[in-house]
Amino acid sequence: MKLLKHEIKQDFGNIRKGDRILLVDGVSVSFDGFKALNNLSFSIDYGELRCIIGANGAGKSTMMDVVTGKTKPDVGQVIFGDAIDLLSMDEPSIADVGIGRKFQKPTVFQNNTVFENLELAMKDDKRFFKTIFSKLNSAQKDKIEHTMNLIGLKELYNKEAGILSHGQKQWLEIGMLIMQEPKLLLVDEPVAGMTPQEVENTAQILTDLSKENAVVVVEHDMEFIRSIASKVTVLHEGSVLAEGNMDAIQNNEKVRKVYLGE
Repeated sequence: MKLLKHEIKQDFGNIRKGDRILLVDGVSVSFDGFKALNNLSFSIDYGELRCIIGANGAGKSTMMDVVTGKTKPDVGQVIFGDAIDLLSMDEPSIADVGIGRKFQKPTVFQNNTVFENLELAMKDDKRFFKTIFSKLNSAQKDKIEHTMNLIGLKELYNKEAGILSHGQKQWLEIGMLIMQEPKLLLVDEPVAGMTPQEVENTAQILTDLSKENAVVVVEHDMEFIRSIASKVTVLHEGSVLAEGNMDAIQNNEKVRKVYLGE
């Protein structure tokens, strides 16, 4: 049965840190005979910052494609919250119920200011005439200001996005996702190409985000992962190879052989 929007909101009304927010169960995906995902199963809790690692071809991108509705699996189930069947929904509907995805390359409105980018991304009625003639209320302005503080761009609120550094554009896009009021954020390689200071700032942003959301980070930078992750999931050939804290992962013989090349 298809859930109505108000029913979906009620489903998340009493969600607390530690409650399960996402279940991926027995998911397999094949492309021309190649199994990109092979009986993949794991879960994410609300208020968790989970890092997912794996060599190229391990299934990381396909996993995110399945969760966000871009790819439909051959078998398995993907449940959001208590009972929202993501496999029965299209991409816009999945985004609307509270799942945001940030790709590796930032996509912002280059000719608009930081403030305007966040305003355009706000979860609201986007019909043309309503957007043209609407004025922000105090709650909306407060939300934009809170987001600018979170991503560290408040002092640049009136600067065009096109002049921002690579790292600042990444933070702005994270902020644009926050304006959509997600419960779960999927973030793909957020620190690629960043300066050491930008990497440190990004770690703080994602850590702060996980206090009010669930955050899944797919990343190759092992030092960055160590700095943010309390739990790491290792994918190999479309399945979970290992799961645990960073020390356990780095000392896992299977992981060392398959992923770390030892």
